[in-house]
This record gives sequence, C-alpha cells and structure tokens, in this order.
Amino acid sequence: MFHVKHSPQNNDRYTILINSINRFFNKVINIETVTCLNKILSFLLLTTTLASASAQVQKDSICTEFIRTVQFSLAGSETQPPVLPLEGPQRLQLSFDELTDESHSFRYRISHCNANWEPDGLEPYQYLDGFEEGYINDFESSFTTLMPYMHYSCQLPATYTRFLISGNYLLTVTPDERPDSVLFTRRFWVTEQAIDATVTAGRASEGLMQNQEVSVTLDWNNQRSPRSGVIFQPQYIKVFVQQNGRLDNMRLMPFSNYSGSSLCYQWRQENIFPGGNTFRYFDISNLRATMYNVQRVETYGGEIFVGLRPDEDRSRKNYSPTESLNGGYKINARDRNNPTLESEYVWVNFSLPLERPYLGGGVYIVGALTDWLLNEESRMEWNPEYKAYTKRLELKQGYYAYQLIYRPFGDREGLTSTIEGDHYGTPNTYTAYIYYRGPNDFYDRLIMLRQAK
Repeated sequence: MFHVKHSPQNNDRYTILINSINRFFNKVINIETVTCLNKILSFLLLTTTLASASAQVQKDSICTEFIRTVQFSLAGSETQPPVLPLEGPQRLQLSFDELTDESHSFRYRISHCNANWEPDGLEPYQYLDGFEEGYINDFESSFTTLMPYMHYSCQLPATYTRFLISGNYLLTVTPDERPDSVLFTRRFWVTEQAIDATVTAGRASEGLMQNQEVSVTLDWNNQRSPRSGVIFQPQYIKVFVQQNGRLDNMRLMPFSNYSGSSLCYQWRQENIFPGGNTFRYFDISNLRATMYNVQRVETYGGEIFVGLRPDEDRSRKNYSPTESLNGGYKINARDRNNPTLESEYVWVNFSLPLERPYLGGGVYIVGALTDWLLNEESRMEWNPEYKAYTKRLELKQGYYAYQLIYRPFGDREGLTSTIEGDHYGTPNTYTAYIYYRGPNDFYDRLIMLRQAK
C-alpha cells in the first residue's frame, strides 16, 4: 500500500496534503513511483523546515576568536549608535581588529530585516540604490605591542550608494575569499523620523523603590513629513523599548489608549523595567600601575594578565549613584600616542565570590564588552576551589563598564535584582523604536527612534 510518512512536528497543511496523496496514489501507481514520490516529498518537507529555521532573530555577534573590538557608530562620533536618517549625508564608521600580523581582504554585505530582526527577504534593489556589498581594504598594523594585530576600518554606505527605505539593517562581514563564512555581524538602523514621539522615563507606580516606568506617546498632529502616509491606528504600529543596550529585556509595548489625536503606550506591565544599578567599571588604560578596580597586572609567556578586584553582591547594599559608561567602553592607552594601534590586548580576570553557587541559573557579564549577549561567551563559571564565579575575557586597553546579571535556566530575561539590586534612581537610557507597516507597505518602516533617560 502506498503511504507517505509524516513527522508529527510537521504542520497541518502538510498532513492534509499527504493524506490526499495517500488516498489517490494507492489506486493508480506502482512501487517505483511511490519510492520516487516519497523522496520528493521528504526533500520538500526538509527544505521547508530549513527555510523556517533560517528565519532567526539577528543579533550583534562575533563568530571567530581572531576578531576583537568591533566598533560601529555614526561617523565622527564613536559614542553615537549606528543610526542614519533616510535622507542626509551622514555615514557609519566600522572598525575592528584581527589578531594576526598578516593583512587580509574582507567584504561586507547589507541586508534588510523586519521589526523583529528577522530577514524579510527583500531584494537589494528594493532597499538600496547602489551596491549591497563592499570591500574592507583600509588597514594598519599595530606596533610596539606584545600581541600583534591588524586594525581595519571603513565607512558605509559606499560612495554613490544610498538607502531607499527605512528600517532595521544587518551588516555581515566575511573573508573576501569565503563569502559564506561569517566573521561577525552588526545591526544598524535607518530612520525616517516621520512623526513626533515623546518618551518619558521615571519612577514606576508599582515597586516604587525598585522600578522605572517608560511611557511613549505618538502625536498625529506633528507628522514631520506630509508624504509620510502614516495611518494612526495601533494595528499598523509597533513600539519596542530597550533599556541601555540590553536585548534580553527588550519590550514590545502594548497600545493603551487614545489621547486626543495621539496614541499612548503607558500604564501596562510591559512599561515597567527593573531599575538595576549603576554599572561596575574598570580602567586598564595604564598597565604600569593598578588603575581603578585593578588588583594586579602581570606579564608572562608573552601575554599580559589583569586581575580585577573581586566583585561583590550589591543586591542588599544602599544605592550609590556614580558616573559610568552605561555598559559601554572606550579604547585608551595612557602612555601611548596612538591608542588605536598601540593599545595592548590583555586577559582580564573577573571574579564574584559567594558562599555557594546558584542552582537555578547562571551569572553573566553584560555590556558592550560581551555584545550585551547572555551566552556561553559571557557566562561565568563556578570555581569550587575559590568559592567564586570566574571568567576571563581578552580585551583591548581602555575603560569598560558592565553588570553581573543572573538568568534562571530556561528564561529569556536576566535579573538585575539578584546580584546588582534594583533602584528607581539608576540613570538608565531607554530607546524607543517605532515601526509602521500600513496596508500597502511591503516592509516594516522605522518612522521614529527616540531616547530618554
């Protein structure tokens, strides 16, 4: 009897298709045709499964141990995020180091994503006037450093290339000779700034001492472009809010109410963020002395090792406001003329002494130094000999800020309350990303990006 096998995880439409084929072909075909058809259908199901799996959420990531210190910002201002207006002369600046003494040729490609950071399948001609790929050939060699490296840089979009539409974009860098081998990715944004938005952050009405509440208001009367074509109805608009650079607790804000001609996103549980604490930081800009939060500096085997002062559990301590980089970093070498090429790479040792390990989750070092990701590269390991969580990261000389975040196993969002403590007065930066897809749009437009502290 003819029978096409069906895996339980396949969806209902394939079940209907396969059952119909089974009933029909049981009457009319021979065993050779059955075998051939089985192979064809298996291939189609596998192709569909792989296509579904490929629709992954894109993040900033480094996929090789030889690439370090990837910096991506608005050209001329390394502290500004990689955000471009749709119309304007501004460009983005990319730089990174390759830990080698030989130069290589790299290429980049630009792709468009939807509001959820999934590839949306648009063709390059739909989002770019020019070329979606380019080469990174501008490089310089480090000098007077123990660890040799090549420093690469480029600006984009390339000359005579411009963006046609707004939205989320992904920059993928690969070796020139192996374009399918991804070295690292970086996200950036092109915005229309087509409407007016107000973003406010303050003390939350729930959890007064620990939480902060973010509200977003979109004003229909102040559309900045008469050609924006934005229909002010909540079913066409998505509002995401991000705390500092974190991805794990990024929120999709639910629409709450109209206020005259404005759309309001407020008063909901999703608007409330744990306040967290000011970022910890350390200074390794001078390796001839122990700078802030550095306990020791040692050199052996041709490498430099820095031991930071042990971190402490701050969850039960009083809040003490301090200035910090809010999770960022700045490359600097105090005794060198050119920090970009003369800064050393050092192994930095972190530690968090505790009486016992956490049994229900892991501890992560979170900030720009780990691309804000809670993964194996940022996860600390419990060392029973020292009764402490420990981690070693290879970093370039400079100033670094970070937090220690606990994430329960199986959860997406990490908790600041466990180790850092939560305080309503913490100077966090909140960024609202406002997307629009109207009934005639084929992509998610980024119609406004606004920040608040």
